[in-house]
This record gives sequence, structure tokens and C-alpha cells, in this order.
Amino acid sequence: METTISLEGWDIQRFDSTAWGPWSGATGEARAKIMGAGDGYYVALVEASPGYSGTPHEHDAAEFFFLIDGTVRNQGQTLTKGDGYVAAAGSVHTDFATDTGANYIVIFKL
Repeated sequence: METTISLEGWDIQRFDSTAWGPWSGATGEARAKIMGAGDGYYVALVEASPGYSGTPHEHDAAEFFFLIDGTVRNQGQTLTKGDGYVAAAGSVHTDFATDTGANYIVIFKL
């Protein structure tokens, strides 16, 4: 029996052909590559420079985070390489910053 492989419903991005774009925050520099999108969710690879901090916001949907490299302070907790979090819908994000710079994956819904 032969299996048919379909790409319908898939958004596959190649790192080398995906452009960097700006990543907003309250202070500091950051950039991101959107590595895929579906059903309103986005997968972003973010490179944040030392001194970057995020803008406070409420999550309308769950947000998923995985720290590849560096350190991040999130909601008063210090995260290091390999750490992650899930912020539930309705949670408020009031503290996110990196003193060292950080590379991370974030999955969010707009």
C-alpha cells in the first residue's frame, strides 16, 4: 500500500530562506524569524540582545516558550538554557528581560 504525502495545512519554513524581522519590546534590540504559522498561532525564533525587555501584556491564548541559549528573567524567575514555560490564556506577562542576551523559541497566537 502506497502512502500519499500531503503538505495541505502545513507551513514549513527553511531557516536560510526565512528573513529576520523586528521583534518589539519595551527596551533593547531583538529580531525574529517566523518559522511557521497555522490556526492563528506563530512559531518564532527570537534573538534578543543584552538589555532587551518585553512589553507587559495579557495572553489572549496560551504562549509557549523554550530557551535555546542565554538567560531570561520571566515573572521573577531566572531561566537558563533548556528551560521553558507555558503561559495560560488570561495570564498577565509583566516581567520578561535578558541581561545576557538570549535566543529562544516562542509560540503564540495573534
